[in-house]
Amino acid sequence: MASSIPALAQSSAADVPWTGTWAVTPWTTGDAGFNNQTIRQIVYTSIGGSAARVRLSNLFGSEPLLIGNVHIALRDRDARIIPGSDRLATFGGQTAITIPRGAEVLSDAVALDVPALGNVAVSIYLPGRTANNSTGHAGSLQDVYIAPGDVGGSVDLPGGSANSVSGQAYYFLTGLDVQNPAATGAVVAFGASITDGIASRGNVNRRWPNDLARRLQQANMTVGVLNQGISGNNFFYDGAGQAGRTRFNRDALQQAGVKWVIVSDDAVNSLNNGNPPPAADFIAVYKELIAQAHQANVKFLCSTLTPFHGTPQWTPAAENVRAQLEAFMKSPDSGCDAIVDQALATSDPADRTRYLPAFNAGDSLHPNEEGLQAIADAVPLNKLRLLPAVTKPQVCGQLLTGEGLLRGETLSSCDGRFTFSLGQDGNLTLADGDTQLWASGTAGSSAAEVVLQDDGRLVQYDVKGNVLWQSDSSSHPGAVAFLQNDGNLVIYSNNQPVWASNTCCH
Repeated sequence: MASSIPALAQSSAADVPWTGTWAVTPWTTGDAGFNNQTIRQIVYTSIGGSAARVRLSNLFGSEPLLIGNVHIALRDRDARIIPGSDRLATFGGQTAITIPRGAEVLSDAVALDVPALGNVAVSIYLPGRTANNSTGHAGSLQDVYIAPGDVGGSVDLPGGSANSVSGQAYYFLTGLDVQNPAATGAVVAFGASITDGIASRGNVNRRWPNDLARRLQQANMTVGVLNQGISGNNFFYDGAGQAGRTRFNRDALQQAGVKWVIVSDDAVNSLNNGNPPPAADFIAVYKELIAQAHQANVKFLCSTLTPFHGTPQWTPAAENVRAQLEAFMKSPDSGCDAIVDQALATSDPADRTRYLPAFNAGDSLHPNEEGLQAIADAVPLNKLRLLPAVTKPQVCGQLLTGEGLLRGETLSSCDGRFTFSLGQDGNLTLADGDTQLWASGTAGSSAAEVVLQDDGRLVQYDVKGNVLWQSDSSSHPGAVAFLQNDGNLVIYSNNQPVWASNTCCH
């Protein structure tokens, strides 16, 4: 049902970082170009925000690209937008921009209440003739609407038709970012056709990254999910997009707010060709990408490979390499920060080389929508948290490994006289009644928790996972913290004190 949305101030808080809410992998689309036309494209968000910006790409264009204007609005249905939601984007304060060949641009901030798990319409007006084979993303599984003239600000896109150039595709539009102070980052799903959702239905957003976005919302986790899958992609060679190892830095590590990357199914295409490379070649690529991610402070989640026995290209040799790669990923020295066990989630327990029949899309290579949901369900959400999980203390005056306090919580000494609290003002304090004995000095911060970690440190984190304060007690696994009846907070390892607040003898 359409509804009117009030206009918003055309500015946003500069101190709120950008986080990606939607993205596609850029390549070429196979179209014949455009001329004096408006393209209205629909994107399905993962998280919401109070401001948005778009990324436009001419990375693979053969000549400079003139953009006449860009409109961002909330979609109603089909090509129609919600009246009153339309916003005109600018680029350095100008509505028109020429994007050089091989370049990308970001718009200025556009004040718009973007919903989570909602549809946003981005309309691009192209005033002149553009070159064929536009930069974009073919096989988008989402209708695109094209109309003559400059009509991006219209509600109904007069004269528009769906998929009339080269089928369902995105043209020039490769990303939508939002500002949301609650966002803890974005996770990039990096892969090939399984990540791209090739066996799912169009216009229903049932790719596994969409399913993951819904899981995160249900878990009250404000994490953007960015789909960087491209059908046919592989690690080693250009063809269906640039080779995975070539595009990884741009498509994964340069996304707004990226904190995690899940590397999914590129290796399947490199294996399922009748003459697979040896496992050592794949392992070298994984180690290369893991090193790049860690250098960028991005966590790397390794995905085991979905089965493909039953395809014409399957061989026992390929299956052997698949098994070797799984063993590598699960080994302690792989460098993987977590495992997404797609193989276990989708394979038949009676024959792990094949899909569970209920998950097979019919070609023994791709999972159907139920299989895609199983992949999303296999992602360990606890690995997409910036903050360690905290367990409430079970005993008075004591913190064991993994136990701690959330903002507003207190640990009391067993005699009830002393309190160790993470206050609503963000300060971590130790007090004797109303008398403060010790403090972390973090009042006014966005402190979220304090936890005794498995290395023996007591660590205070803010909402973004930054360390605000920590005890000097590392390298003491199994340590225990005691709020003693003398007013001293002491961390013991093997019954020896390794850190204290030095507030004893009260």
